[in-house]
Amino acid sequence: MKKWHKFKQQKLSYYSFIILCLLCVFTLPLGLISNDKPLIISYNQQLYFPILFDYSEKVFGGTLNGQTDYLDPYIKNNITKNGNFALYTLNTYDANTINYFTSKPNPAPPSLENFLGTDDTGRDMLARILYSFRLSIWFGIALAVINLVIGSLIGAIQGYYGGKTDLWTQRFLEIWGNIPEIYLLIIVASIFQPNIWLLILLFSLFSWLGTADYIRLECIKIRQMDYIKAAKITGLNNLQIIIKHVIPNVLTPLITMFPFKVSQGIVVLTALDFLGLGLPPTSASIGALLSQAKANLEAWWIAIPSVLVVGIIVLLLTFIGDGLTKAFNVRK
Repeated sequence: MKKWHKFKQQKLSYYSFIILCLLCVFTLPLGLISNDKPLIISYNQQLYFPILFDYSEKVFGGTLNGQTDYLDPYIKNNITKNGNFALYTLNTYDANTINYFTSKPNPAPPSLENFLGTDDTGRDMLARILYSFRLSIWFGIALAVINLVIGSLIGAIQGYYGGKTDLWTQRFLEIWGNIPEIYLLIIVASIFQPNIWLLILLFSLFSWLGTADYIRLECIKIRQMDYIKAAKITGLNNLQIIIKHVIPNVLTPLITMFPFKVSQGIVVLTALDFLGLGLPPTSASIGALLSQAKANLEAWWIAIPSVLVVGIIVLLLTFIGDGLTKAFNVRK
């Protein structure tokens, strides 16, 4: 609690943390906020839930057996006439929904139909910004958690045991760290269709190396402490000592590193998507938005929001990391 109070005293860091948490919570249920399907439809005295189930167009007076396009003016008119109603989301577009009924060529500027305009394929920019933010922030969080967990465990084992365990593990890590990660990614991308889980797996193979080195050095110092010797005397085995005594005492650097690791993961994903080596172009990612902004320099409504969203995320995480560093600075 003392550390938390110190963190709260860093006003810029604390409010950045609150803002980022609110953004994460807001974008988590995006299907209920930005979607091209209504939440609920009352049609001919029956209730339908398009957000959960797919319905044929014929159900709502259409002529096709395929999935209903709820943005089609004809279907919307059928649903809303004769006392029927439909409850739409706040933004009536999904990340990959194409507005076929816009009156302007794509990329279309902001309008009442598309508040932030459309990209060069007619997809709503507001929806893509929201979905790309969610994808990027949770990718960064997932990668940072895996990074710190694997790195802290391996580093703690190295530093605690020392000797041949440390020596051979260090030689293995030196070889492992020299594997060209970008080449491996290109090879895998040429064989498999990249997706978010595959990218997390690939980056998790290498991202923990720096964390392991740092925790190793911390544990080399900690293993000589009196409380470690006392734990051995009480009968705890080495694994119990590492989990109960070693790792908790290196939590301070782990906590302070976490926001920066999240930011690092977001920047890496953005760079790969921008270069076309990451997720498929249809994915709602910040890198894909920046790539479209580069291809459509005249469409400021693509470039400005794309740059702002990645800048705001990295800035908030930097402020949070700086506040945690000051709050957990034992020298003060």
